[in-house]
Amino acid sequence: MIEKFEEFQKLSKDNAELAAKSFATFQKGAQAIATEVADYSKKSFEDGSAAFEKLLGAKSLDKAIEIQTTYFKSAYEAFVAEATKLGELYSDVAKDAYKPFEGVIAKATTLKM
Repeated sequence: MIEKFEEFQKLSKDNAELAAKSFATFQKGAQAIATEVADYSKKSFEDGSAAFEKLLGAKSLDKAIEIQTTYFKSAYEAFVAEATKLGELYSDVAKDAYKPFEGVIAKATTLKM
């Protein structure tokens, strides 16, 4: 009976350590994602402001349309690149947060009940 209790205590301690490692990894990844989003938002705002200033200085309708078209094209390309980068970051965070549990899950799947 005491042996089972000690095994249970060790298992609980090991699981708590795994959860702490996983949470620390997740927290680090979430911080990286937040930083990336903030940087993208700042750059996007700056680019939009610069395009608006150019638009205000346009001397003709053709020039205004050219400025607007150029801005929308670059904004779309930047958005697609950022979305791809964020998708990769989310995927990496999930993989890294799962890593501490790989051994436990592999061990659990080999146990026969």
